[in-house]
Amino acid sequence: MAQPVTIHRQPADQTRPVYFAYIWHGFFLALTMSMLDLNTVFPALIAELSRSRLLFGALYAIMLGAPLLFNLVFSHYLRSKTRKKGFLLFGIYLRSAAFLGMAVSTRLFGVQNPAIAVATFFLWVFLFSISAGFAGIAYADLLGKTMSGPLRTRLYAVKQFFASLAAFAGGLIVTGLFQPGRFGFPDQYVISLLIGFAGLLIASAGFYLIREPEGLPPAAGRQSLMMYIRQVPAVLRRDRQLRRFILIENMASFSVMILPFYMIYAREIFQLDNVWIGRYLLIQVSGTVLSNLVWGFVASKTSSRSIVRLCVMLGGLIPIIALLLVHTTPGFYGIVFFLLGFIISGRKIGFEPYLLDIAPEAQRTEYLGIRGTLNVFIVVLPIIGGLLINLTGYTLTFILVSLVMLAASLLNRRNADRAAGDPPLTAN
Repeated sequence: MAQPVTIHRQPADQTRPVYFAYIWHGFFLALTMSMLDLNTVFPALIAELSRSRLLFGALYAIMLGAPLLFNLVFSHYLRSKTRKKGFLLFGIYLRSAAFLGMAVSTRLFGVQNPAIAVATFFLWVFLFSISAGFAGIAYADLLGKTMSGPLRTRLYAVKQFFASLAAFAGGLIVTGLFQPGRFGFPDQYVISLLIGFAGLLIASAGFYLIREPEGLPPAAGRQSLMMYIRQVPAVLRRDRQLRRFILIENMASFSVMILPFYMIYAREIFQLDNVWIGRYLLIQVSGTVLSNLVWGFVASKTSSRSIVRLCVMLGGLIPIIALLLVHTTPGFYGIVFFLLGFIISGRKIGFEPYLLDIAPEAQRTEYLGIRGTLNVFIVVLPIIGGLLINLTGYTLTFILVSLVMLAASLLNRRNADRAAGDPPLTAN
């Protein structure tokens, strides 16, 4: 018989260490990820080692896709563990080791034998990616266990604000490392990767302050991996809110489909030189920093679901705004990147707390795994976006994205209306 889920209440003396641990980790993680930024540093490093676009595409696919593909496997393993902080720390240390491995490979083989360096990168990038997926499930479960819903959403907003500041600082460090005449290849990349290695070790320190309460055992008892995977459709059929959440998040990923193309569109229309790359990046980071004040206010007044709805609505308007602003000047077009900072931040603040709010406590790890594995659109949509732009042009592609995003916003509103009348969740 279904048993009502018991929610752990947050002890008063845990609030401060939990806030500190997650903000501390978020700050140094953002600083660390700037050292291997997926849009600048990582592509430039691979381009130094190999001219093959196929190799870069394969590495990029592993970087983005491996955590999603293995999320159900990770959640199956972790669901039987009533304490997960140790697994979170283990995942962080593995990711840190991947940074160190990339630094060593680049230093030893980057100049003399770049083919070996690229070959070893497949190992390091795979380790870097799957350890992120493994740690991510433990990270979210620990937060869900130690922090109540409203406090969680506010924490994500505060954490994202400090992470944005750290990302800005990381950008300044990278700019300094890659200044002409300061360091040669491969030293600038080795230093950058070593900073990432040290940054992740420092980022983990705050979690030692958290006293993790013991979680509930899995609702369905012990299961084989195949049985665990086969029950996913039943979980989706049973929980309408989870079903709609996954649909909304995948629809919202359509905004990711055209993210790389806003800059390309501007360069084609305005014939921009490279100086605008840095200007638009600073505008986007400024939008990210300022947006956290807005999302923090929304979080204090409403819920994570409201942040998701506003974020998705804004994501539907940006393509239309871009189509209008290409008829102005490069400076006015910067508004697009300012707004992109808002939705990049909003996605991080809204979606995961939203899922933690709807997940039954005994099935939280299971829900996190299902969400990760089924959120596959985010990997393939940029490729689809490029194909659509080649076939139909920017205007039709941007309008299509707007329509999908606005439909996702309406679906999210319906989900909120349905949830208001739903009975309390139970673990079956």
